[in-house]
Amino acid sequence: MTGGNGPRSGRTPARRPGGRAAIIAALLFIGGGTAVAAGALGQQPGAALPAASVSAPPSVAAPLLIDLPTAAPVELPVSVEIPAIDVESEVFPLGAGDSATTGTGPCPEHEDAAWASGSPRPGERGPAVLEGHVDTAAGPSAFHDLGELEVGDRVEVTRADGTMADFAVYETQLVLGDAFPTSAVYGDTAGPELRLITCGSSDGEAHRPIEVVVFAR
Repeated sequence: MTGGNGPRSGRTPARRPGGRAAIIAALLFIGGGTAVAAGALGQQPGAALPAASVSAPPSVAAPLLIDLPTAAPVELPVSVEIPAIDVESEVFPLGAGDSATTGTGPCPEHEDAAWASGSPRPGERGPAVLEGHVDTAAGPSAFHDLGELEVGDRVEVTRADGTMADFAVYETQLVLGDAFPTSAVYGDTAGPELRLITCGSSDGEAHRPIEVVVFAR
């Protein structure tokens, strides 16, 4: 019998349980989960391991660019018809220097209607403004009977390309020159609208104290 500190003859040191599994797990970890230990596959020691399978990262699609069609510009107004009061008038542009932009400026002495060129074109979003005299030295002018328009009456504006902007009256106001509703007439709107404004008399006498403003959309 040997001493308590002597070697144990004839016995092989016991292996730590799970040692082989731990080695294989380590190999799997090192290989990124793609290489497998040769022993685990039954290959002979020293044999080449299978090539690692590497997946390419998914490609990112380039953003799709779409060219949206651009809305065609609205042409200039050339004439206006108001069937309810038998108006058929040409329309000519009224420059900023002539436009009654606040309801108090001068209007050109003309029998026909005029479009205030500082306002949107009829059919564009916002209030397009047409102005016209009540009468001239030659007699009644384009907007002589404007105050007779009622809700629902139609106003048809023809443009240079032959297209038509069709409006329906929704309000008519009689206003004093010093109480002109500037914000209501020229303020922005959600869609295309139309304003018809009388410029009073152009027969050489004082302008009429009451003007007519028609609102249409």
